[in-house]
Amino acid sequence: MVMPPFHLAFPVSDLDATREFYVNDLGCEIGREDVKWIDFNFHGHQISAHLRPEEVTIAHTNSVDGDQVPVRHFGLVLQWDKWEALHKSLEAKGREFLIEPRTRFEGQAGEQGTFFLLDPSGNALEFKSFKNMDQLFARD
Repeated sequence: MVMPPFHLAFPVSDLDATREFYVNDLGCEIGREDVKWIDFNFHGHQISAHLRPEEVTIAHTNSVDGDQVPVRHFGLVLQWDKWEALHKSLEAKGREFLIEPRTRFEGQAGEQGTFFLLDPSGNALEFKSFKNMDQLFARD
């Protein structure tokens, strides 16, 4: 089954820093852009960074499996090898993780690799993976 791409728009405080992070660190391609926004190809999905510094805020957190997870975040579910390659690439570039790469819910339904980082405006991103993709929506 082919999933339709999603679209997400989010505020940023600096378009140049945003462009550099999403292109150089996350490997996104630039789509259309203007002086106040940039569209990125986020692994086949369209995300739009809008210059609105007054709307950039730090997300509150909830405790999830021992981590303080930002409630407001977005990201991707990647194949395991792509997930490992991304976190190793980010480590090599010296990027700081908000939540270090680790296995969450080990031995339970939904076991997954996950890590979080912040973009230059403080938007939280999560990248996760499942060795068994059937666990994506597992309940028990």
